[in-house]
Amino acid sequence: MTVTNLLIPDVSAPVVTLPVAPSGTIHELEPWKRSFFYCAPGEIPTLLWVLGIHAIVIAGLIFLPFPGWIVFGVALALLWLGGLGTTVAYHRALSHRSLNLHPAVEHTLIFFAMLNGSGNPLTWVANHRYHHRHSDSDGDVSSPRQGFWWAHLRWLWQWPAAPIERYCRDMNTPAYRFWGKVQVTVLALSLLGGLALWPFLGWKMALATCVWAGALRCAFALHVQCTINSFCHMGTVSEQGGSELNLWWLLLPHLGQGENWHFNHHANASNPKLGRGMQLDVGWMVIKGLSYIGLATDIKSTKPRIVPPLSLADETAQPDAKAS
Repeated sequence: MTVTNLLIPDVSAPVVTLPVAPSGTIHELEPWKRSFFYCAPGEIPTLLWVLGIHAIVIAGLIFLPFPGWIVFGVALALLWLGGLGTTVAYHRALSHRSLNLHPAVEHTLIFFAMLNGSGNPLTWVANHRYHHRHSDSDGDVSSPRQGFWWAHLRWLWQWPAAPIERYCRDMNTPAYRFWGKVQVTVLALSLLGGLALWPFLGWKMALATCVWAGALRCAFALHVQCTINSFCHMGTVSEQGGSELNLWWLLLPHLGQGENWHFNHHANASNPKLGRGMQLDVGWMVIKGLSYIGLATDIKSTKPRIVPPLSLADETAQPDAKAS
């Protein structure tokens, strides 16, 4: 679903259609009571991706040498660029329309987000907008109240992706459908790109590079991104707000890019600045830097405001393409 849905929509089709949620709310169907290996329709590739990268990491760390600090630095750089792709492009620019990015910057960031295993922009945005519509309601598909591992990983393959035609109709264009078409190719490059070093470093070091700069990086990115649905939604729902939390200790795994300030985000989802005061938000710094050279425009107000969470009943009254 949001992270690694490998379905490939037809780039020439006018409408992308993915599996929709079955009839009945998630709380009525209780999919978290099923086997860990149960897959919703169309989600087998997601489970295979998650299991596959973890298996590669375990085998690689046991049987292959450390490829060296240069490879480690490259892996860290790709992780950082992919994180920027997710937080700046997928989240702030595309999901919430908090700013407009120059197409060259936007699609470069999309590439690096996909290289990190974050999935194509259509499925990511649709699922994220769904999350905001249903957070802490009967329609919340990734709540940690159904168990930590359900919120952290299992919902990705055990509940169908949010329908694109409903949640991101505004993005259902050839430019974004293209990324669904090339998703498997990008993921293959992400995992196997290190093999290009085989003639120079030998097969063992080339495979070790694939592990550290490929599978290990993608597995780390997956778990870091999934902390938002698990750890960052463990708060108490009250009249003052939902379950979202600001967690300072997630600052380092999120590389300071700001996603760990999740309470701030839900308080004003259209605000492109996630950190407040002294809270580090590298994503916002990058946006400001891009704005100085004209590559980020139409940046929305950064003044905080409080927005109560939408109930499932409220959602039915909302325009299809709008997300809070």
